[in-house]
Amino acid sequence: MSTVLIFSNNPQSFTDAIGFLEVLKQKGLNVDKIIGVTSNNSANTEDIKKLGILELYLYDSKSTDDQIAKGLFQLVKKFSPNIILSSSSKTNNSILAYLSGLLSLPMLTEISDLLNATSDTLTLSRSVLAGRAYSIESVKLPAIITITPKKFTPSNLAATNDIKLDNLPLQDTTVKIVEVTPKKREGVKIEDAEIVVGVGRGFKSKEDLKLAFELASLLGGEVGCSRPIAADLRWLPEDRWIGISMKKIRPKLYIAIGISGAPQHMSAVDAKIIVAVNKDKNASIFSYSDYGIVADLYQFLPILINKLKKK
Repeated sequence: MSTVLIFSNNPQSFTDAIGFLEVLKQKGLNVDKIIGVTSNNSANTEDIKKLGILELYLYDSKSTDDQIAKGLFQLVKKFSPNIILSSSSKTNNSILAYLSGLLSLPMLTEISDLLNATSDTLTLSRSVLAGRAYSIESVKLPAIITITPKKFTPSNLAATNDIKLDNLPLQDTTVKIVEVTPKKREGVKIEDAEIVVGVGRGFKSKEDLKLAFELASLLGGEVGCSRPIAADLRWLPEDRWIGISMKKIRPKLYIAIGISGAPQHMSAVDAKIIVAVNKDKNASIFSYSDYGIVADLYQFLPILINKLKKK
């Protein structure tokens, strides 16, 4: 194997991709050259140098998906990479799906494990059916692959002293942006938190969420939520929404409070320990939990918060 192209709209994608390439090397395949592509807003060349990326192509963060995909198309034609790699996200998957169509290349998403590798074929495990099952699939190279965030952590970084910077070749777009209305966001990165307190429909009002925020503050964590809290009730912004098509989390501890445990929510939770609090003893959340507490959250949380305050 010779060349891998890593596409990233955030620094985490580069780290995930380098971790995947480490596993690839363990399977007997070496990479001679790594090319990176990222937005000028996400570029931190000092951090990227630590990952061993030799060439980095930048694009304007205001570029449209079709512009980025067509720019990537030009790079693929120039370098002929064996793998086009990124971490799985709404934006990355959308842009790379466009690229897949332009190149007529196979694309696999949500890869969680690399099982086998030869010079022209990879055998991979990927999450399907909203996280309720795994599919073992083989793909002929070249191919486009997106990996589950934080599933592959690099241990040995091959730092480079010099990195060549260039601009991604972008064409004029036929899309005309008339107006941009930003979604309400808090800038929270629950996907990076080691402790997450999840809130669901068990809370009766927006004001009651202060109990969850107080608990999260005492534990040094962040607050996330299920779909109804963000999408239907709009009590919290989307950057706190935990779900298969939204934020995916891998904390050390996840405390799910008043959450039923729908597959679309739980498939986005990969926690070392899950604690569930729900007054319905038959709630699905308990089948995912390491510890389950059958209790009314309005009785349980004040007691827990008071205990933590006394420590």
